[in-house]
Amino acid sequence: MTFCEQAWAVTSSVRAEIDHLPFLRQLAAGTLPSAVFLDYLTQDAIYLRDYARVLAAAASLATVPAEVAFWATCATTAVTVESQLHESHGVDAAAPASPTCATYLGWLWELVSAAEYPRLVAGVLPCFWVYQDVGERLHARAFSSAHPYADWLATYADPAFAAATAQARAISDRAAADADPAAVQDMLQTFAVGVEHERDFWRAVG
Repeated sequence: MTFCEQAWAVTSSVRAEIDHLPFLRQLAAGTLPSAVFLDYLTQDAIYLRDYARVLAAAASLATVPAEVAFWATCATTAVTVESQLHESHGVDAAAPASPTCATYLGWLWELVSAAEYPRLVAGVLPCFWVYQDVGERLHARAFSSAHPYADWLATYADPAFAAATAQARAISDRAAADADPAAVQDMLQTFAVGVEHERDFWRAVG
């Protein structure tokens, strides 16, 4: 099995929890209160500001030119394309990070400080993959132009985001293929913790 195949398998139970979160169920049904959605978007905007810097750190640690370019491009995207979604909903850019958001970001910065490229790659992958997986399935089930959160559903079901996620997975598989077994286990554990943080992020606002 590839690293990504193993990582997806070992996180199946946590991902099942994500699928049953009230936040996502109500979002898909269009019944999520607008105040709750705004709270989520506010924390997401705070998260993405730092996540962009973490992706830039991944670019600085990468040694393969194509990977340097990929992470740098993703860092730019995180603060431009996705920020448009936040701005369109009137997100308060000066709001403080919630404890859950701060914990997730603190963990990511610990990975940056460790300066271990394979672990950092594994740590940033859940934000790509979990959102792409959830977004595509919710879009297929719930999307219509009249849906109150149609722009969110469209953002994470975008083919360009799917392509970026596929590239992030490919980079993770390559990093794992070049790593020793102990390092691969560290990557798997890191990915699993990242998926738990994604669950907790949505659970905190649901």
